Amino acid sequence: MNHQHWYSRRAMLSRASTGFGLTALSAMKADRAGAAESPFAARPSGYRSKVRSVIFAYMSGGVSHVDSFDPKPELAKRHGQPMPVPVKRTMFNNNGNIMASPFEFKKHGQSGIEISDMFPCVAKCADDLAVVRSMTSKVNEHAQGNYFFHCTQPFSGFPSAGSWVTYGLGSEADNLPGFVVLSHGNVPHGGVGLWGSGFLPAVHQASIINPDGKEPLNNVTPREADAMQRRRLELMGRLDSKFLEQVQADAQVEAAVRNYEMAYRMQAAVPDLCDLRGETEATKKLYGLDSADKEKAAYAKQCLLSRRLVERGVRFIELTCLSKNIGAGNAANPWDQHGKIKEGHGAMAHQVDQPLAALITDLKARGLFEETLIVWAGEFGRTPFSQGSDGRDHNPYGFSIWLAGGGIKGGTVYGATDDLGYYAVENQCEVYDLWATVLHLLGLDHEKLRYRFSGRDFRLTDVHGRVLHDILV
Repeated sequence: MNHQHWYSRRAMLSRASTGFGLTALSAMKADRAGAAESPFAARPSGYRSKVRSVIFAYMSGGVSHVDSFDPKPELAKRHGQPMPVPVKRTMFNNNGNIMASPFEFKKHGQSGIEISDMFPCVAKCADDLAVVRSMTSKVNEHAQGNYFFHCTQPFSGFPSAGSWVTYGLGSEADNLPGFVVLSHGNVPHGGVGLWGSGFLPAVHQASIINPDGKEPLNNVTPREADAMQRRRLELMGRLDSKFLEQVQADAQVEAAVRNYEMAYRMQAAVPDLCDLRGETEATKKLYGLDSADKEKAAYAKQCLLSRRLVERGVRFIELTCLSKNIGAGNAANPWDQHGKIKEGHGAMAHQVDQPLAALITDLKARGLFEETLIVWAGEFGRTPFSQGSDGRDHNPYGFSIWLAGGGIKGGTVYGATDDLGYYAVENQCEVYDLWATVLHLLGLDHEKLRYRFSGRDFRLTDVHGRVLHDILV
């Protein structure tokens, strides 16, 4: 037997002793690196941020700006007259004459912002709002409009704004995903792809929670004992680790592994989130959970849960409206009143008005308002002329949105449409500008937040976007 490669015990220890320390060091570095690379880990932003979380109150269907946040006395003066300027093709091209608003506008707060009586509760928060009256969109159809507003591209396959936010910042929530959509089963036109992660790692797609569902989050309720679950997860973890070595750490496979663990932790976190027994009756009443209007009560629950999600460190929360089946609106686009706009818009405003105002009030009372950003918007506005006798068609050429919360200059009106509310004519804004501003408040530079895919560096703001500094403090 050849003994030339044998070592004495003393020689072996002498040669290997330095390796013990290096082994320990490498393990420690691996742990730290793994934590830093975790897609769920909170990451520092590029500079000082104003807010930690975003609540996106999306009004799918298209809210009429000239009936809500953009008063136009000329509509009443010229009611029934033909439009004095050329009219661009609309969705249905069944265009009538100028139509006065059936709602009354009044000035509110010390700022004197004019808001219609459609939103009496939100109007009391006028001094907290920055109303942008010059937003525009590039598309005029619901599905494309929804994708454009969420992803800045009018079709599927691109990451939603919430996905970009969690990709850029991670999440401060330990047992919940960073991007959550609250929905009672209603999904805007375009489908759940509106909340997808596109080419970003799958961990950044939204988790959809139905607050009143038997199972609030699909496939999270445990089907077996905890010990068995842990054994199953450990086995999948070992198998996936070997597979990861073969595919050279593919991001989508890593995302799937992370999702197993997150789903396990969410089994307890989601029921606890949706359990409102710890909330006072006064708080529930503030939001409107006691309303006889079931849609209003449901939206109130979404707003209350959004505050609870902010408290738990969730980075991006989206709220969805519920259908009232009035005035041509439906579950996918409940603000879409091509007829009976007074009834339809009135019913939808009744659904969201008190809960949204309560959300602002509650966040302020709990010291969360300054670190939370609320964005209120739909995919486009509506025409100043009628469709049929009492409806309005889509108008992407100028409409209103509002923001409130940390870093926002409350009591501000930015931009303007023309005298009839048809075109944005002052400080015209695009959806890119909105998201550039949101990212800025979160501490991210929209031009530097990029992801390389298919040979190109993509951004949420594409190759556009400017921060709306005039509405910021």
